[in-house]
Amino acid sequence: MHGPGMSGWLLMVLCAATGAYCLVRMRRSSGRAREAAGAEALMGFGMAAMSVPATVFTSPRWHWVVYAAVFGAAAVRAVRPRRHAGRHLHHVVGCLAMIYMAVAMATGGTYGGHGGHATGGVPVVTGALLVYFTVYALRSGPQLLIPLATVGGGALVIQTSPGSPSTLVPACRLSMAIAMLAMLLAL
Repeated sequence: MHGPGMSGWLLMVLCAATGAYCLVRMRRSSGRAREAAGAEALMGFGMAAMSVPATVFTSPRWHWVVYAAVFGAAAVRAVRPRRHAGRHLHHVVGCLAMIYMAVAMATGGTYGGHGGHATGGVPVVTGALLVYFTVYALRSGPQLLIPLATVGGGALVIQTSPGSPSTLVPACRLSMAIAMLAMLLAL
């Protein structure tokens, strides 16, 4: 998804920082939380690699095939039957979006920094993914403002410090959803 200059670098730094935080979170977690953090780290680093500006590195076609294979394996892993149904659907959609973008780039799609005249991907699929990630971002954003916990059937507002893990995890997920929107828009 090589982007033009500054926006490509900013997107790369955001995704790499998110991936690095998820690796740290993975190291400190266990069980399902560790798996989720690992999947999010893979997504963050994969998105960072895809957004390196084309002036620095132009990916050969086989590079996109490797992306599709890696995220295909991650999607298969996320689809496996689990005891929890919440977060893994989002991981599947994210992996499928990465596969879709990699295939679009491998089949000749271009990104603004490569000439900007050709389009990559199928507009209907791109549109559906844009709608999904927009809705995800719009639903997730307000949750950062007022974290809620259910206690005894009622809602209790929990005051968290800005750097606490309960604030950073949703912020990382939101930043990756917004980065995915930027990448899809530029496809």
